[in-house]
Amino acid sequence: MKWIVSVSMVLFLALWIASPVTAGSAVTGLPSHAQITAALEKACAKGVNNGSIFSPCEMWVGVVRLDGTVAVVAKNGHDPWKGSRVIAMQKANTGRLFSKDRGLALSTANLFSAVQPGGSLFGLQFSNPIDTHTAYRGPATQYGTLTDPAVGRRVGGVNVFGGGLALYDAKGRIIGGLGVSGDSPCADHNIAWRIRHALGLDHVPAGVNKAGYGGAVAPVTGDDNIIYGPGGFSHAECGFGEKTVTDLPAVSPVPTATAMK
Repeated sequence: MKWIVSVSMVLFLALWIASPVTAGSAVTGLPSHAQITAALEKACAKGVNNGSIFSPCEMWVGVVRLDGTVAVVAKNGHDPWKGSRVIAMQKANTGRLFSKDRGLALSTANLFSAVQPGGSLFGLQFSNPIDTHTAYRGPATQYGTLTDPAVGRRVGGVNVFGGGLALYDAKGRIIGGLGVSGDSPCADHNIAWRIRHALGLDHVPAGVNKAGYGGAVAPVTGDDNIIYGPGGFSHAECGFGEKTVTDLPAVSPVPTATAMK
């Protein structure tokens, strides 16, 4: 009898460990797989200038909850770069890790210069490593679908080039992270920016893209947009016409501090 009980307990623990993480999954306001796919198709439509290598673009998108569990993995196009699936989730995780609730938002593009050798955040890219078992589990035929094996689990990781953003609701509260990968990092950022705006989750309270942080280019908005040029939060140019992109929407307004309480 004791042996049967012991075996039952072992099986229970094994199933519990292998099951998706569900803590925090009740967070409201995160987009569905269908909403992400629709916003991605719109941002990637032929004729939209994202300074990208491919047009129409072929991308992976990841969304993570505040607790780090993956909420959505989606893709578009015939054959987006296969390595970009994990990078998209990694970018989404970074967006929620280093942006503050009702406070300063940092896109992955904003981290690029600071993590270079001699930079103030050098080594950040090696922290919070990806859980490779979780990232690559399950059949690849399900990758990017509603039943992507990463959904409900923590992939982790830190990415330090363009394509990752925090998601902010209408009260300036951070509710998760968004990551896009499949083109140049500059194009990834531009596409992520358009997707976030289309979802109405770009109520960014503050950012390093403003005069006080140096290196900002017009328009100076105090958001988490990519910055080209000198400065501690700038990003390298990618060389595919990204600086010709002039129609990125402004971030949505955030209520006053009183209204946010």
